[in-house]
Amino acid sequence: LSSYHVPQGVGDIVMIQSDHTGAVDILSAELETADLLGEQRKALPPPLAAPTMWTTEKMKEFKAKMGKEKNGQMVVKRGEVVTVRVPTHPDGKCICWEFATDDYDIGFGVYFDWTTVTSTAITVQVSESSDEEDEDEDEEIEGLSPVGDVERGSKSYLRNRYGEVMPVYRRNSHREVQAGSHEYPGEGIYLLKFDNSYSLLRNKTLFFHVYYTS
Repeated sequence: LSSYHVPQGVGDIVMIQSDHTGAVDILSAELETADLLGEQRKALPPPLAAPTMWTTEKMKEFKAKMGKEKNGQMVVKRGEVVTVRVPTHPDGKCICWEFATDDYDIGFGVYFDWTTVTSTAITVQVSESSDEEDEDEDEEIEGLSPVGDVERGSKSYLRNRYGEVMPVYRRNSHREVQAGSHEYPGEGIYLLKFDNSYSLLRNKTLFFHVYYTS
């Protein structure tokens, strides 16, 4: 498409006709680009504060404790991404997490879904990649923003209602217990992503604990 320079005055309009379809677009010279961008920004959720993170060396004690819990242990298979969905709790003000793995590291990141909470039940979703998880969403929202893991080539695209608390990076969870917390930014659902999609050969045994504090 060639670039055309059209002198404009107040109240002028610019008409652009397609050579292929004959369709005509009419643009008002009074439209301000800043106003359009402002409307787009209003549709985006507010930025999220960074989480507080720390590690502990009590691997044996933590694994032994989680091994006795009903849902404290799972296997993240090779090439898989496990997303633990944790709704905000009406009695809580902060989410906390702890996790460790056997023998090998795992990718981990935290995101926030600005949506109405209808149940406080924690659910687990398993997919072969982050991209596949996004395709499973029912609603289509324009304005996708890429969120990439620097440890692997693929990128995931989270819709506008999602905020990034912490991007996915590989953590040395086989050496130290990885722990963190984040203050509720409002009502919604936390997405704790355990990413083993970069591993083509190894399954990862994951021990994890997630809870809220008031």
